[in-house]
Amino acid sequence: MAPDIPGATGSRPAAAPLDETGAEDLLRGICFKTGPPRTVGVELEWLIHDREHPDLPVGQERLDSAVEAVRALPLSAALTFEPGGQLELSSQPAGSLMECVETTAADLAAVRASLGAVGLAPVGLGVDPWQPPRRRLREPRYEAMEAALDRSGPAGRAMMCTSASVQVCLDAGEEEPGPLGYGRRWQLAHLLGAVLVAAFANSPFQQGRRTGWRSTRQALWAELDPGRALAPDGGHAPREAWAAHVLDAAVMCIRCEAGPWEVPEGLTFREWIRTGAPRPPVRADLDYHLTTLFPPIRPRGHLELRMIDAQNGPDGWLVPLAVATALFDDPEAAETVYRAVKPLAETAGTAAPPRNPLWTAAARDGLADPELRAAATGCFSAALPALERMGASQAVRDSVAAFTDRYVARGRCPADDLPDPGGLTDPRLLTGTGASADPPDGPARTAPGSVAGPPHSDLPPHSGKAASA
Repeated sequence: MAPDIPGATGSRPAAAPLDETGAEDLLRGICFKTGPPRTVGVELEWLIHDREHPDLPVGQERLDSAVEAVRALPLSAALTFEPGGQLELSSQPAGSLMECVETTAADLAAVRASLGAVGLAPVGLGVDPWQPPRRRLREPRYEAMEAALDRSGPAGRAMMCTSASVQVCLDAGEEEPGPLGYGRRWQLAHLLGAVLVAAFANSPFQQGRRTGWRSTRQALWAELDPGRALAPDGGHAPREAWAAHVLDAAVMCIRCEAGPWEVPEGLTFREWIRTGAPRPPVRADLDYHLTTLFPPIRPRGHLELRMIDAQNGPDGWLVPLAVATALFDDPEAAETVYRAVKPLAETAGTAAPPRNPLWTAAARDGLADPELRAAATGCFSAALPALERMGASQAVRDSVAAFTDRYVARGRCPADDLPDPGGLTDPRLLTGTGASADPPDGPARTAPGSVAGPPHSDLPPHSGKAASA
């Protein structure tokens, strides 16, 4: 959500107005930049909590002081803060998985030390288990975003202010067909993405209660305005589908030089181009519009995998980074995994992620869903030898193997290890491994008084294959 494009703070560079054909050409050209997969990046979002009393809110003055100290660090990654005060580290594109791991780990160690000096800690959970949404940033961008997202219910504020993730960024792929072709990778991402949701689900709480979802964060995303949060039409080629999706999505806001930004209702970018009101859109407006769309896989030249919950512990983040990179970028693993997840398309049906039965099951049930567990077993089995072929260190391979043994082999996910929010206040659970050494088999316990269903009950239940959905 960082304002990382020209004019994001409200100033609008002088430029020629866009026409519809020009906008379509831009979108087809910039969103899938093809070539052999060579680079990888990661965006780590963290909730910021008091290290000793994580259930208590951090005061604004204390957080501002900590932010100032972290901003002064000589980091390789870009540092931003989300509307609720979450910290985000966005790595530079790295030439290898290990380069990405090593530079990110160094940056994160510096950030942890800086926060620790004032008694704070970055916490790896997909949704804050205690605090209600409280927006701390008052820029016009976030004022407008809140107003727009409020139209589809309270999930938008919760997403803005209480969620955190691990986002893996991979090259779009080659122009030619095959396991590393961009068309195959695009299709793979929308099926494998559900497996990643299930395997790394780590947000079973919201405001002190169990929600009935392993990934409450993913359930929140599914509740947003469908035009903003859903994947594009899967029945068309990726470039054409994405270009149409972007132009037919509602404009979140229209930036201006001073004062509040206008928040139109129901105005698509295509209609804005055609009408030219309240002013003609320019290239910077299209660039900004792209940052206000939140599908589970967002093409930004590269592929941004946005579906993974933040992970517990000092190095929990590197497991989804390593697994996703291995499964997409190693040709042998990519072919194996494509065969493993292709049958999931029957369960997914024709509805777009994340509002289809497959993604709903992943968010609600994690790897307790037998079909997702079987797919995850195949995927993680393929990841380990792929990591060795890619030159991953023994430490990285050991972390992936330990996660596989602890969770995937047992049909479990990190959410299943978390105690209820009262027990989660033990600082060792949030700054260490986050779980006991030998978790029991079986589904997660539901505490008395917990919420029986989703945060809001209009989400579709998982009902098996698409034919019976």
